[in-house]
Amino acid sequence: MSSLDDLYRRVIMDHYQKPRNRGKLEETEGLIVHLNNPTCGDSISLSLKVEDGKVSDAKFMGDGCSISMSSASMMTDAVKGKSVEEALELAHRFSELMQGKEIDDSIDLGDIEALSGVAKFPARIKCATLAWKALEQGIKQSEQE
Repeated sequence: MSSLDDLYRRVIMDHYQKPRNRGKLEETEGLIVHLNNPTCGDSISLSLKVEDGKVSDAKFMGDGCSISMSSASMMTDAVKGKSVEEALELAHRFSELMQGKEIDDSIDLGDIEALSGVAKFPARIKCATLAWKALEQGIKQSEQE
């Protein structure tokens, strides 16, 4: 195993063991999206607050494997304070990363890059993308309100 793989594994486990933004917003503060992955049992409830075209807050609750929960932690960290367009662009880039595609190096993915190895394991891609799908649905809901 390379030292980069070891570093990525440590980043994933850190987000799993000490998740960022775990919790939920008050229902009056934003919207909640519930998603689950029936193939493995992962579930997530994403609380999202979108104000003036920006993701002002994001929190999650859920149960699942280290990949799905660390991905949710990384995603909520990454999108807070971003415009809706920037958050959707991050979701698009993450989807490309999970498909094993080369992504534009000019966009700093931060800790999210640690999940790049998941692309080698097709059965785990749905785990990694669950929170991101919830984000996309939440943004769509917020635009309809």
